[in-house]
Amino acid sequence: MSSSSPGNGSDDPAGGGRLLVDEPAPGVARLTISNPGKRGALDHAILDGFTATMARLDARCVIITGEKTTFSAGYDIGDLRGEVFADEAERLVAHPFAAAIDAIEAYRYPTVAALNGHAIGGGLELAISCDLRIAAATIALGMPPAKLGLVYSHTGIRKFIDIVGAARTRELFLVGARIDARTARSWGLVNAVAEDGRLAEEALALATEIAGNAPLAQVGNKRVIRAVLDARGEVAPDVERELIELRRACFSSEDFREGVRAFAEKRRPEWKGR
Repeated sequence: MSSSSPGNGSDDPAGGGRLLVDEPAPGVARLTISNPGKRGALDHAILDGFTATMARLDARCVIITGEKTTFSAGYDIGDLRGEVFADEAERLVAHPFAAAIDAIEAYRYPTVAALNGHAIGGGLELAISCDLRIAAATIALGMPPAKLGLVYSHTGIRKFIDIVGAARTRELFLVGARIDARTARSWGLVNAVAEDGRLAEEALALATEIAGNAPLAQVGNKRVIRAVLDARGEVAPDVERELIELRRACFSSEDFREGVRAFAEKRRPEWKGR
């Protein structure tokens, strides 16, 4: 198995991203985020590639990783500008990203995120949407919505609460600082830390072991875990509408526009609170 997602197939760093697919071991598929010019940013081509690829795979375990020393810096927000800023931001963040995450979570066999580089923002949510995570010792993980003026989705935040609890989730989202791989391991944000360039080898060994387990048990146990978590995380319809509106409104706020502009210009944002 060897292919890439639809989209720009150029190796030019200025080109669009690709999702590379191969089969490194029997029963194991590996999906590699390739967007070297933008630190593995998740653009439309990559996100659509996840949605399409996960739907057609039947591997007993899927590894999701990045190229070389880059995993993903999150949403590709660098090109958002002009009068259509709010619509474009919401269209990118709310639809193709959500569809890609849904496709990963809906995959019936286990998935493993092999974090070969920093996992930031949407890149970290993509990682925690996998069943297991193994990280290189040198990487950092973080959620920067507070630095961008972004209200994160309640469904995304719920995943963090499920994994690391409310106190650690508050630390990630309200402080906005990055944590190292060993701290992430102590929090339970990653399951293991690989040393000395052994990430790819250890991730493949883990995936191969998973792929060799009883398929009916894997599918059944994954479904049970998801059902229990979903039942515990139900939100009343009126509250959910409020949370969705909070997120929608942030896309047209002055602060979100300023946060993205400051990020692109590598400066501190000047918040207006509106």
